[in-house]
Amino acid sequence: MAEARGAGEVTVRSFTGGVFAENTYLVACARTGAGILVDPGAAAAEAVAAARAAGVAIEKIVLTHAHLDHVEGIPAARRALPDAPVLLHPADRQLYEAAPLQAQMFGVPLQPLPPVDGELVVGEAVRFGDCALQIRFAPGHAPGHVILVGDGVALVGDVIFAGSIGRTDLPGGDFATLMRSIREQVLTLPDETTLHTGHGPDTTVRHERVSNPFVTGVYGGGGFA
Repeated sequence: MAEARGAGEVTVRSFTGGVFAENTYLVACARTGAGILVDPGAAAAEAVAAARAAGVAIEKIVLTHAHLDHVEGIPAARRALPDAPVLLHPADRQLYEAAPLQAQMFGVPLQPLPPVDGELVVGEAVRFGDCALQIRFAPGHAPGHVILVGDGVALVGDVIFAGSIGRTDLPGGDFATLMRSIREQVLTLPDETTLHTGHGPDTTVRHERVSNPFVTGVYGGGGFA
């Protein structure tokens, strides 16, 4: 588990688990104690328990995208949070519905997923307490991938990692689209923005701008530094 604080009132705690070592995030509004659960993977139950221990009231379950490793913890989370709606960009609904097939392909057990309750609308914001994160559209790794941005932090799912980028060989992936998303939606953020990634450690826009080999062009990313 790792914890970080945004520039103002947003706190972010990560919980890593499962065969994919996916990062589940508990994002809280420090002033009000309201929170959201982002990308509940195998460590979702741990994140929910931590929220209860810290007095954080999780209001929503928010998905950056619908690949198996980012949704496999939803059944456990939903049992603990029956009133928290599951929110997803509509372009990833097909992936969400195909999660049982994804699980079968990877040999990972998956309990039935609840229906998606609402849509993430690009340009709007996910609000929790007095805090809000802007919804930015960043496809390429998945057709409906979004990132959540605000208060000096960005939850970027599998768009970019410390020193790498999301894979594009899965259904709906496209390398050129992903690189455009990185250029337009990630590298346009302030350099000091903390990037909370779907796998691996946190990083910053500045660090990836100057050192990520896909961003600098070493591996065919085009060079955006």
